[in-house]
Amino acid sequence: MDIELTYDKGLLRGIGGAAITYGRREWMDSTPRALGSWPLEYQRFSSTLRAVGDIEITYRQRSSLPRTVGRWSCETSRFGGRLDSIGPHELRHDGGGRVCAVGPLEIFYDRGGGHAIRVRLPGDDATLSDELLLVLFLVLFWQQQAWDAYHQANR
Repeated sequence: MDIELTYDKGLLRGIGGAAITYGRREWMDSTPRALGSWPLEYQRFSSTLRAVGDIEITYRQRSSLPRTVGRWSCETSRFGGRLDSIGPHELRHDGGGRVCAVGPLEIFYDRGGGHAIRVRLPGDDATLSDELLLVLFLVLFWQQQAWDAYHQANR
């Protein structure tokens, strides 16, 4: 089953049937505020995601990589430069460092490689589980934050 990712004005607006909403002043602040019915909470004066609904996220010291997402531990690469798994969901990366798979989900990017446009879930399941929706959103969110930080630093 293919799941479409929708964008508007460069912002991810939906993953399948789950809407991603932004604040009233999205032209000034491109930080998502909700994933479907789950509110997104951030650390004060920061864009570091602290919780999705009632699922808390903790981070490694002096790092933007997560340590836990709810009850799941997160694993990083040997030198801690990239996220390799969130709980039972292993992440696979392509040669360019993009995440190309999250557990059973295969991620496809646009021609420029900047936006994930489609996700393929093997089988005939008609819906994406809440668990996979959460993990996919987090991976895309953190990947976008890393790209934004890289481009900001290299201006």
